[in-house]
Amino acid sequence: MRKFLALAFFLTSATIFAQGVVTGTVIDADMEAPLPGANVRVVGTNNGTITDFGGVFSLEVEKASGTIEISYVGFETKRVEFKVANGQTVDLGRIQFTPDADALDEIVITAYSLAIDRKTPVAVSTIRAEEIETQLGSQEFPEILKSTPGVYAHKGGGGFGDSEIRLRGFNSENIAVMINGIPVNDMENGRVYWSNWAGLSDVTRSMQVQRGLGASKVAVPSIGGTINIVTKSTDSEEGGNLFYEMGTYNRQKIGATVSTGLLDNGWAATISASKTTGDGYVDATEFEAYSYFLNIAKQFNEDHQLSFTVFGAPQYHGQRQNAHEISVYERSERGDRFNGDWGYLNGEVKHIEDNFYHKPQMSLNHYWNISDATTLSTALYASFGTGGGGGWAGVNKFGLDSDYRIGELGPIDLDRIVDENEARGALGSETYLRASRNNHQWYGALSTLTTELSEDITFTGGADLRYYVGEHYTELTDLLGGRFAIDRSNENNPLNMAEVGDKISYYDEGFVNWAGLFAQAEYSRNDLSAFISVAASNTGYKRLDYFSYLDSDPERETDYQNFFGYSAKGGANYNLTGNHNVFANIGYFEKAPDFDAVFLNFRNDINADAENQKIFSAELGYGFRSTNLRVNLNAYRTQWNDRTLPISFEQPDGTVGFVNILGINALHQGVEMDVDFRPFENLTLTGMASFGDWRWMNNVTGVDIIDEQQEVVRTIDVYIEDLKVGGSAQTTFALGADWDVFENTGLRVDWTYNDNLYADFDPNSKTSEVIVPAWEIPAYGLVDFGATHGFDLAGFDALLIANLNNVFDTEYVSFARDGGTGTYQKSRVYYGWGRSFTVGLKLNF
Repeated sequence: MRKFLALAFFLTSATIFAQGVVTGTVIDADMEAPLPGANVRVVGTNNGTITDFGGVFSLEVEKASGTIEISYVGFETKRVEFKVANGQTVDLGRIQFTPDADALDEIVITAYSLAIDRKTPVAVSTIRAEEIETQLGSQEFPEILKSTPGVYAHKGGGGFGDSEIRLRGFNSENIAVMINGIPVNDMENGRVYWSNWAGLSDVTRSMQVQRGLGASKVAVPSIGGTINIVTKSTDSEEGGNLFYEMGTYNRQKIGATVSTGLLDNGWAATISASKTTGDGYVDATEFEAYSYFLNIAKQFNEDHQLSFTVFGAPQYHGQRQNAHEISVYERSERGDRFNGDWGYLNGEVKHIEDNFYHKPQMSLNHYWNISDATTLSTALYASFGTGGGGGWAGVNKFGLDSDYRIGELGPIDLDRIVDENEARGALGSETYLRASRNNHQWYGALSTLTTELSEDITFTGGADLRYYVGEHYTELTDLLGGRFAIDRSNENNPLNMAEVGDKISYYDEGFVNWAGLFAQAEYSRNDLSAFISVAASNTGYKRLDYFSYLDSDPERETDYQNFFGYSAKGGANYNLTGNHNVFANIGYFEKAPDFDAVFLNFRNDINADAENQKIFSAELGYGFRSTNLRVNLNAYRTQWNDRTLPISFEQPDGTVGFVNILGINALHQGVEMDVDFRPFENLTLTGMASFGDWRWMNNVTGVDIIDEQQEVVRTIDVYIEDLKVGGSAQTTFALGADWDVFENTGLRVDWTYNDNLYADFDPNSKTSEVIVPAWEIPAYGLVDFGATHGFDLAGFDALLIANLNNVFDTEYVSFARDGGTGTYQKSRVYYGWGRSFTVGLKLNF
């Protein structure tokens, strides 16, 4: 009898332990996209799994009821109850998963510009906080995107924050960069200086790269694409973390993040700060950088939320400003680490070329839930930039073969220059140091209204207002032993004498007014989604010159020069099946010329021929999604007409003049593909291939430059037809593997390959009918390795992170400027970094 009861109990238990299967789909609520790699487990057990590329999980459960817990780094843990009968499968459906579901979510208006998988018809790649945290290491922030199709990122001269990124062959001036929906490209020239945003890696929640037209609705889109950076909002739970990182070249980083969590009175706050120091791979590129982030939020009721955010990254670093011919690096004992832009003063390193800047950005965001169908998001923001870059002035004693160098290609003997300046006495300094300052004040407002016109149609409209004042001057920073310097650039200074702290060479201000409106209608029903978007903006430029004109001269200040720009774009996505989707988009827009193309000769000389740049773009794409495979394939074509191209020429009186050449056109087209494959739950394989064909389309000849007397001063010819666009690898590949060796231990290896990379060149330098292509830089491949390990340490949830970049210490040229002969001998180059590593520890509490 006892044996019978034991057998009955065993069979009953076996039945209980095999109750059924629970499935579901985990969705990132912000992006309405599947969330792959989320951890799913039954609470109280070790029974668990992870979601596939479609965000789907399937988990056998041993009990008829219980709770599923879902977790993902950077997102709030969520629990869902389940009930299942024996042998059945229960689908929990779509499970919305957000970082701050139960707390104050920062009102990030850029969320309306984030692309949604299998819905928004654009080519897009998304990098999440976990990837940035574990993979960045000693790389520059933009380099985290180097495995993205169409992207070429490198460290530039090698100084801290001097990295560059190009997208589909377009440089940063033509890539829109937005942080929490707020544009950060320089209002005068469109550039992005990544050293100003070095601290973003600590607080970024996600970074999305939209190639081509993109989903951004702000007035006039960019040419190459949009980089949308979304920072962390106020954390939902009380706690924080501490982290420390060390690496090669004396790199050290320390930081902390603390959050109050959501308090009973509806307030919440999160603060983060860090400090990073190091010597740099390149000689004399020491750096000291800080970052800070603060978010304070208040939830008034279900309809109103308010959030204030401020962040910045003050920094100072030595630079390798000047690229050199390869023969120079071969002559130097330092090889690819050679830097000619520094010296010794009183026995200490003195940076001749350096950079220092602080650009805090603050925003006040309000979210108003007007009704169940209508919402209004508004951001008021301001940015105050101060700083610039150092260099020399006066007599050039810094040439590579200068006898002021200590040994062959050694550092500059600045003590000798000091002695000579002291001996000159009343003659003043012959050679001295200066800093080119570029301070600014920037104020803006961005407001977006979204309303559901019907069950299938949503309308979005808004306004984009900006006001910018840029202050530009050269500051005398070090007389190097002299009493004063002679500077004849200021018409209002008849003494022509300058001391430390005085403005020299030039002093002017640039004013930019921007007013834009945008509207978009979106249709979504069943498997079809489509949109039509229009936008218009007016860009006004004004210049005030304090040096080139007398204070009493009315010509010292211009009127606003206005340029009307507009865009129209549309696209559609159709989900053929649950696995296959196709999309297409097309658009045309006109973009105002750059500030320097409107005011010529670095004076208030207005260019009457300045015209809008004209861009046409079209794209086709295909996507495949399954439980273990994700594929994206797209083809694009972008034509850029009347590109801004100022050209210099010598006038009859010997002075230099500038004119903007019209009719310069370029064509960027190509095919891109990326693949994610998960053959096993603990192994993810990635791949990317990008094939670009970026060329200048035409020559421009017989352009007559006419002076005020209507006489031809010079005839300009530019021969660039069919030349490859330089500065960016047109063919790129990437392969990667991410292996969860154990439950808390992961290994990663990545390989990137760059080919079809040409030296950059100024099109207006090609004046010979014999067209010489730019030098083609040798292709190169790099291997990176990473490892993570999670463990408990004295009650802390600890994470150990290690990265080894350029594992095989490959020597390669990352960027070059063509010397006109099409050969490496005359091209000036930057080498990339050799092998480097970082090891970091993060403690969560």
